[in-house]
Formats: sequence, C-alpha cells, structure tokens
Amino acid sequence: MDDATLRDRIEISDFLTRYADAVDREQWDQWISLFTEDAHIDYTSAPGGIAGGRDEIAAWLAESMKLFSSTQHLISNQDVTIDGDTARVRAMFYNPMRFEGGDMFFCGGWYNHDLVRTADGWRSRRLVEETAWVDGFPTNGS
Repeated sequence: MDDATLRDRIEISDFLTRYADAVDREQWDQWISLFTEDAHIDYTSAPGGIAGGRDEIAAWLAESMKLFSSTQHLISNQDVTIDGDTARVRAMFYNPMRFEGGDMFFCGGWYNHDLVRTADGWRSRRLVEETAWVDGFPTNGS
C-alpha cells in the first residue's frame, strides 16, 4: 500500500470519527459539513427513519436525538475501497443510547458511504444506513 492510499485511509477513518462525534455531541453544523451539498442520506432502515438531503436530515436528527439523554455511536470494521477521488465505505456501527427516563436503546448495522475528495477533505455524497438489529425501542406507545 503506498503512502497516498495510507493517508486517504487515515483521513476516511477520521471522517467516520467526526461523523459519530457530531451526532453524539449534537453538533449539526459539523454533521452537515461532512456531506456534499447535493448529498442523499437514507436512514429509512432505522425505526422512524427518513431519507432526504443533508439539511432535511440534520433537522430530523436534531429533533429525533432529543429523545435521548446520552448516545455513543461506535464505528468499526471499516471496509474502504478508494478509486482516485472517490471511495466506497462500509463500516459497522453499534449505538447504545439512553432515553431521558433511563431506559436503554441499542442498535447495530452498517453505514454505507459514497465519498468524494474535496478541497476540504473527504465528504459523503451518499449515505445509506443499513440497520441490522434493534433492541429496546418502545413500540405501540410502551
């Protein structure tokens, strides 16, 4: 692996860390900055999830995350394929989150990003969350 590929892989790993950090700290301007202006984001596999542009999704996330007093988005097992100024990333996630009342919610799956190199670093032009499992999400008003 050459130096440029190693640099790209480190920068992409940093991108994923900034993504998780922005969600957990509810820094929506930082979260928006990780996506291209025309990005399409799809969270429909998550309970109550939606799909749309980055501003629409940021507003939905800001409202949705109010349900939780604390969250911790953990990202691992990064499968990265770089092709010039584009990259495909499939990274596993595990998200433990605490509801305001103290109950816990857990989910896991994969983040699938199509990244593009920009003057400001790697940015996502497409994200599809692929939720594999959910535990602790209240249903039917419970």
